[in-house]
Amino acid sequence: MMKPSILIVMALLLVLSGCTKKEPQQDDVLRIGFSAAPEIFLQERWERDIRIFTSTARDLGAEVILAKSPGNPLDQNAQILFLLKQDIDVLVVIPQDKELIGGIVKKVMDKQIPVLAYDRPVMGVPITGYISFDNRQVGRLMAQGLIGEVPQGNYLILNGSIHDNNSFEVNQGVHEELDPLVAQGDIIIIREIWLDEWSYDEALEKIGQVMSGSEVIDAISAPNDNMAQAAIRLLAEQRLAGEVPVVGQDADLGACQSIVEGTQLMTVYKPIYKLAVHAAELAVDIALGQQTEPDSFLDNGSGVDIPFYVESPIAVYKDDMDEVIIADGFHSKEDVYRTGLVQN
Repeated sequence: MMKPSILIVMALLLVLSGCTKKEPQQDDVLRIGFSAAPEIFLQERWERDIRIFTSTARDLGAEVILAKSPGNPLDQNAQILFLLKQDIDVLVVIPQDKELIGGIVKKVMDKQIPVLAYDRPVMGVPITGYISFDNRQVGRLMAQGLIGEVPQGNYLILNGSIHDNNSFEVNQGVHEELDPLVAQGDIIIIREIWLDEWSYDEALEKIGQVMSGSEVIDAISAPNDNMAQAAIRLLAEQRLAGEVPVVGQDADLGACQSIVEGTQLMTVYKPIYKLAVHAAELAVDIALGQQTEPDSFLDNGSGVDIPFYVESPIAVYKDDMDEVIIADGFHSKEDVYRTGLVQN
């Protein structure tokens, strides 16, 4: 395990303080410890999540201590041990591995510090709450997009990290839509790939192995936009970009550009602002013992139903880009349409 002294050097600490104080100790500032999975900052969306979360928490009068470090999933345990020494009132965690983190999260709970899982659940431990999007609906929307374009044909399904429970939720949503058509023979799933990590390079390698075979691919479901871009790159090498529909999620800028240019069919937009603001408000409420009613409950294998706070995803196609992505301020029109290169 990484020594605390090393972690302090490697961890990025972001402390945003406000003026509102907790009751009844007027001089005691509410502190939120935020442990971020080491690999999330390789994906476009996460810097935005963290920025909105910390800004909202500051406006609510709380400090946020953000700890992240490069390395394998076990390094996150050292992050959390470090945060425990910072006199935190609540821990918010984006787990890299849904199960490996369980032991250290249990230690936090044993110290009577509540734990809120952000976007990805912690499995096997009765945490205080979980906030995310409806990931099964994400999968349904992705599959619906492909079915609308390719009601009959050969499908390649690429799934996310096997260590992330959301990968399985999205996969289940995809299958809820595809399986009836598979059963009646309209759709053939020629290959279903699982990634070890959320890695563009791993996706590139594994998709490439399938494409090097003799099977025709008519549609590709990718677990996020970064992986969708890997598929599109390989299709482009075969002069098939835009011919084979590809779907993803997260509304990354590159994906939005590909959609308006016609090489990606659609993306599932998850309104990050709403999620991050809600999470910050919820973290403060939990720290103050004022947890609100959840939208649902999650079975995370702990034997306790976990309060689940759910935000809704939105399917975005070329025709929806302006009214959803640009109108929401998620990306600018100039960036999406690469002004001067692509005309709206």
